[in-house]
Amino acid sequence: MPLQIGDRAPDFTLPARPKEMVSLRDLIGSQPVVLLFFPLAYSSVCTAEICGVAEDYSAYRDLGANVVGISVDSPFVTQKFAEDCKAPFPILSDFNKEVIERYGVLREELAGLRGVSNRAAFVVDRDGVIAYAWMSENPADMPPFDEIKEALRKLGAAG
Repeated sequence: MPLQIGDRAPDFTLPARPKEMVSLRDLIGSQPVVLLFFPLAYSSVCTAEICGVAEDYSAYRDLGANVVGISVDSPFVTQKFAEDCKAPFPILSDFNKEVIERYGVLREELAGLRGVSNRAAFVVDRDGVIAYAWMSENPADMPPFDEIKEALRKLGAAG
């Protein structure tokens, strides 16, 4: 079961690229964080999701938020995927599947592949508490980006 609104967001440290680590604790505090879990880099829906957020990134920055993508792909893949999508935010590798387990979004099997993430989105407030949570077991579903932005507005991220 995925984490719910009001749960404390588990801290993590994951690579954005080989030897470059990013921690949740370093991102929260002054601004909320949007965590976007997705099954696999370069699949059609995941590419549309991450490239779409990259194109709309200024809206998240205007709301005062950091954005982070997370998948089980290796850090070599997440680095290339971020570059190809022109993502100005980090895409982290949860290759060992520890974070997707802690956030309750581990998918046992998808098209014969074991241990990927369900598509999920969390907004973590400045205190490290989940202010918004969404997950879909249908890999074709896109996150409800308008709801995510509304959750950021409610946090007063713009002010």
